Amino acid sequence: MSFDPVLLARLQFALTISFHILFPTLTIGLGLFLAIVEGLWLRTGRAVYLTLYRFWLRIFALSFGMGVVSGVVLSYQFDTNFARFSEATGNILGPLLGYEVLTAFFLEASFLGVMLFGMNRVPPRLHFAATCIVSVGTMISAFWILAASSWMHTPAGYRLVDGIFYVERWVDVIFNPSFFYRFPHMLLASFLTTSLVVAGISAWHLQDIRTAAVARPAFSLATLALAVLAPLQIVMGDLHGLQVQRDQPMKVAAMEGLWETTAGAPLLLFAWPDAARERNHFEVAIPNMASILLQHDPDGIVRGLKDVPAADRPVVPVVFFSFRIMVGLGFWFLALGALGLLLRWRRTLYGNRPYALACVLSAPLGFVATLAGWIVTETGRQPWIVQGLMRTSESVSDVPARAIVTTLSLFFAVYGTLLLAYLYYLSKLVRQGPDAALAEPADHEPRRTAWM
Repeated sequence: MSFDPVLLARLQFALTISFHILFPTLTIGLGLFLAIVEGLWLRTGRAVYLTLYRFWLRIFALSFGMGVVSGVVLSYQFDTNFARFSEATGNILGPLLGYEVLTAFFLEASFLGVMLFGMNRVPPRLHFAATCIVSVGTMISAFWILAASSWMHTPAGYRLVDGIFYVERWVDVIFNPSFFYRFPHMLLASFLTTSLVVAGISAWHLQDIRTAAVARPAFSLATLALAVLAPLQIVMGDLHGLQVQRDQPMKVAAMEGLWETTAGAPLLLFAWPDAARERNHFEVAIPNMASILLQHDPDGIVRGLKDVPAADRPVVPVVFFSFRIMVGLGFWFLALGALGLLLRWRRTLYGNRPYALACVLSAPLGFVATLAGWIVTETGRQPWIVQGLMRTSESVSDVPARAIVTTLSLFFAVYGTLLLAYLYYLSKLVRQGPDAALAEPADHEPRRTAWM
């Protein structure tokens, strides 16, 4: 039985990055949430915020550790499975990833210890500063990673000599055309994911009389964040879609399942793309809506997949269905946030059991939406690893397929074990609840004057 080493290398990287992205997605949002909660504690002196901080700090620490461990593997795969890509793009991507270590990782490492263990050892405002710095560090990390990834989608500021990329202008490399859309889109996805996790866990604790009082402020903050972030993410997604339509039209064609270049293109609510026959089955469409969304013109022209050879097209079904999962969940988050506002206005936010159940069930859906979005982004770029300049098939190392099968199998086993361990300890922390954190007294109880 023969294996395709290119496909296997892609599958291995997809597995490792999909596993890794779960944890930075949560820690970016949780870092900001912890800074807000600690700031409220310092501002008001209410012990409930200190209790929430200590409870969610444990979950942050667990997730941060998993993110660090799972992220180390990714850099090695560039050299083991994608050596030709590393050789071609090392002058550009190497420094960008190095800047991420020098700025974000060192910043986080320097202040994470104060954040985790310094509550009773340093003054309150200094500890708050450490929390804020760690939160900013997680966002700086995302900045450099998204700059590198976005450059691969919309390369700029380079010159190509004998198959090697050289930097001409760092500002253009970092702030490439897609970066301004992808970076805020990822930050909003992280904040939304965290809001859903906090809302879901808090809704679960609302049902227990022992933890309800502590869960209420977190539930209030999380549902309010949902109401604000969900519409912002939809707007940012629309703006990002316009950019992708301009710079990567075949990705959009795959997202829309559009085979023919069409004026007044319909929006397919459902279809079954058939790449072999270059057509769709079982179409359910809204006339002209794709042109309205992508061109802001009901008669706007949207390019179809047949504009390029079949070898230059992405795998349409993967992109098509992943896109609909992401968008469908986005509108579900919008509805969840809007319903939370309505219940807040009616003063029934904490006592509505169906809404609490919906929040509990929705807690993991932010991760699903984030992974679906990354699948759309990365699979939709294929067959290019650097858009229009270097194919994925040209980037893979000369490694035997059997060797990649072996390491891929090991990654499945190790990552599966790590995920089960993470979920076990996470569920243990969640079941333990914020009431356990309340039993840990602080050496200082700041009042409003401590903030001044």
